[in-house]
Amino acid sequence: MAKFELKLPKMGESVAEATITNWLKNVGDHIAADEAVLEIATDKVDSEVPSEVSGKLVEVLFNVNDVVQVGQTIAYIETEGGVVVDAPKEETTAANIQAIEKTVEAAATAFAAPVDYSESEKFYSPLVKNIAKEEGISLAELEAMNGTGKEGRVTKNDILEYIKTRGSQPAQAAPVAQPQTIQQPITNNQQPVVAAKAAPVSVNGGDEIVEMDRMRKLISGYMVQSVQTSAHVQSFIEVDVTNIVKWRDKVKNAFEKREGEKLTFTPIFMEAVAKALKDFPGMNISVDGDYIIKKKNINLGMAAALPNGNLIVPVIKNADQLNLVGMAKAVNDLGNRAKAGKLKPDDTQGGTYTVTNVGTFGSVFGTPIINQPQVGILALGAIRKVPAVIETPDGDFIGIRQKMFLSHSYDHRVVDGALGGSFVKRVAEYLEAFDANRDY
Repeated sequence: MAKFELKLPKMGESVAEATITNWLKNVGDHIAADEAVLEIATDKVDSEVPSEVSGKLVEVLFNVNDVVQVGQTIAYIETEGGVVVDAPKEETTAANIQAIEKTVEAAATAFAAPVDYSESEKFYSPLVKNIAKEEGISLAELEAMNGTGKEGRVTKNDILEYIKTRGSQPAQAAPVAQPQTIQQPITNNQQPVVAAKAAPVSVNGGDEIVEMDRMRKLISGYMVQSVQTSAHVQSFIEVDVTNIVKWRDKVKNAFEKREGEKLTFTPIFMEAVAKALKDFPGMNISVDGDYIIKKKNINLGMAAALPNGNLIVPVIKNADQLNLVGMAKAVNDLGNRAKAGKLKPDDTQGGTYTVTNVGTFGSVFGTPIINQPQVGILALGAIRKVPAVIETPDGDFIGIRQKMFLSHSYDHRVVDGALGGSFVKRVAEYLEAFDANRDY
């Protein structure tokens, strides 16, 4: 028998650690290959850690609520001849040397360079990565597979079925990674530190004292860190969205019947924000120390409230490339999975600008805190019927219009009032110029 080290796998480019939230298996339990052993939570979402081997769980090294680093051993699984962690040293003989030389030669022929599956932002169990490595499956092939596991994860059966249908085609060698010249590190993913304090004591005995949950502690740390990092400044603008309200009322039923999706105001506003970011790429940046990183893609984060009252920000990737139907499907998908607690780590990473809808709770406007390391966040206020002055060639008159406020918070270290104000004004212009006769 041998002991296999179960380690915390890589779960995303910026995820360095995770908190153990629940052990699904106890010491002494039998575990099948690719079966979930424990549940973990990152600073964004929750996930499971599967076993790479079959065997018996003989030792756990961490308890619930312990923080574990990526690559750290978290448990030992005893296997029966399947996997050997420390293989016994073999006697060096001419036959052994010849066999090793043949193995090395075959490997050199098959692969121009080893495939680093950890470069993918998708999560793969160690077992799946080992099978892919042994079968010469490239990273592109692995990422193209449709997984049947939880949250679309590729399982052992998925990759074995792929190998069967792959036929006898030669394995594609992974491209040789070209060396890159890095002038300055551009990553700064330190986790916010929340100092531990002694629990307060109720003086009169009538107050209820409840400790923050894990996510609320993380949100608290991030908000304080953001305010301490960025010089926040705000610009506000009122927008007439009467045409948008009338158009949505006219087409929402037909839209849901044809597309199977509800049409809310959010995708309409997201479409306008994505257009404005293309016009003002200076808002689609991030800051790392004294360096400004200009983002190539426009990835819109949309703040979403969870059932427990906490907040999460899933990301719509390449939002500027989506039409209104695609935007509506992306908004609804991420929103529904956020409420159900089924977001994947990749769903909350890579955002370049964030939008939050404070109007959902009746707020007219707000002053949102920037989602680091981004430099701007837009708050959408509630849509209200208000009396307004309407200008016409025949003169001005008072009418009832549908209006809302846009509140733009931006980082004054790198964004001045001219850019911050011009950007939010452009969003307003796109919304007020909305074609009430357009198709969806």
